[in-house]
Amino acid sequence: MPNRPNTISNEELEETARAIRKNVVRMVARNGQGYVQQGLGAADLFTTLYFYEANLDPEKSDWNERDRIFLSTAHNSALFHATLAQRGIIPIKSLATYTKDGSSLEINVSERLGAIVEATCGSLGQGLSVAVGVCLSAKRHKKNYRSYVILGDGELQEGQTWEAVMFAASRNLNNLCLMVDLNELQVEGHTNKVMEMEPIEEKFKSFGWKTISVDGHKFTAMRNAFDLARNISKKPTVIIVKTIPGKGAPSLEGKMSHNMVLPKKAAEIALKELELL
Repeated sequence: MPNRPNTISNEELEETARAIRKNVVRMVARNGQGYVQQGLGAADLFTTLYFYEANLDPEKSDWNERDRIFLSTAHNSALFHATLAQRGIIPIKSLATYTKDGSSLEINVSERLGAIVEATCGSLGQGLSVAVGVCLSAKRHKKNYRSYVILGDGELQEGQTWEAVMFAASRNLNNLCLMVDLNELQVEGHTNKVMEMEPIEEKFKSFGWKTISVDGHKFTAMRNAFDLARNISKKPTVIIVKTIPGKGAPSLEGKMSHNMVLPKKAAEIALKELELL
């Protein structure tokens, strides 16, 4: 019977995240441009979620009792696909087809890939709303699976997001865990230059959520946050995860580029840096 792979060590998580980061660089490098910064930045979060926390069956992605994972930031597709491949859900060799004509590994994650994609969230700001409906259904049907949503910080500028936040708390959806990837990066630039959003944690608290803030590159902190969220009984949980764009490759780390041009030489340097981690 599938279960949460939560016996994995931090050292194993680190090695897994490094392998995922390498594939992110390789996948984006084939096109010479893409969402490499978000992918590198959130790799530790995705690793913790898929290899420590979520209850999944890699051999049966439509297993009815699986935890549901919603990638609201659907453009972070290189990371998503690389993580699925590392987890054994899709073949590693399929990563070579990323963004090619006819491939199910699209630049925006799509349900064409199969049941492992719970919803196509190409329009930002919609992922949480979909997950709220799934959580409400699970409650009514007395199902034990949980729903996890990966939301970009820029999506907090969407009114629909806050409608879903309010509804989730009003229905005591403790089977819902939201992760805000706080990298301060959106297509128009630095998030706070587009729209000031702080204090984020206090906003969620005022809506009735359990709030946890963590360093998105500290595995122990993220594991503890997921453990705490799983044991909250009467409200949804948001984990505000501070991440650094380009994390793991010093030549890219901290560069605020939403859809980065990644020449072959830059990719080669990043891969060498990842080898030295």
